[in-house]
Amino acid sequence: MTATSPAAQPGSPSNAGPAPAASITRPGDALAALIAGNRRFVAGRPEHGHDVAAAAATSGGQQPHAVVLGCIDSRVPLEAIFDQTFGSICVIRSGGQVVDRAVLGSVGFAVSALGVPLIMVLGHARCGAVAATVEAVRTGQRPDGDVGYLVDELTPAVQAVGPDDPDAAEKAMRVHVTRTVRRLRDIPGVAQAVADGRVDVVGAVYDLDTGWVEQLP
Repeated sequence: MTATSPAAQPGSPSNAGPAPAASITRPGDALAALIAGNRRFVAGRPEHGHDVAAAAATSGGQQPHAVVLGCIDSRVPLEAIFDQTFGSICVIRSGGQVVDRAVLGSVGFAVSALGVPLIMVLGHARCGAVAATVEAVRTGQRPDGDVGYLVDELTPAVQAVGPDDPDAAEKAMRVHVTRTVRRLRDIPGVAQAVADGRVDVVGAVYDLDTGWVEQLP
């Protein structure tokens, strides 16, 4: 998922876009659907909106083709940046896309019960949770309460790049995404599905300035 120029899309934005791709069962096809949606988003030609008719059309059941774990940042609405309609993706959000037992259970459920073939961990530029962790590591002052839990979970990534690096926050965010991908691959049920080729777990980064999603190696 690289920042190449999007192909032109005919027509104008419409709330009556294609129905959710219920037949998508392969990881590569699911990733391609997200890539195509992000290109439409960047080009300003989304196919999907938040029309109540689209919601009603999927009310009887769901066959999502991806689960996306992202940050709570209000500038990163996941359905919008991938131009996905109701029923297409399962969304999980936490500060700095930090994983806890609820997140692990949710991802495991999406794979085992819903048959999702793709798991994406999406970080983003200028993440406040990562920046706060860099500051906490530099000063040795850990926040109190549950915010401290977020810092604890992000600290290994900051330490891996070094808190005094001028680009520590950006580099640590990417390291954290990669570490989280590895962690999700080990979820019971997910690990076997990955080994069988039924599920893939990928990391990516969202650019706040351009709207592009870059897949990490």
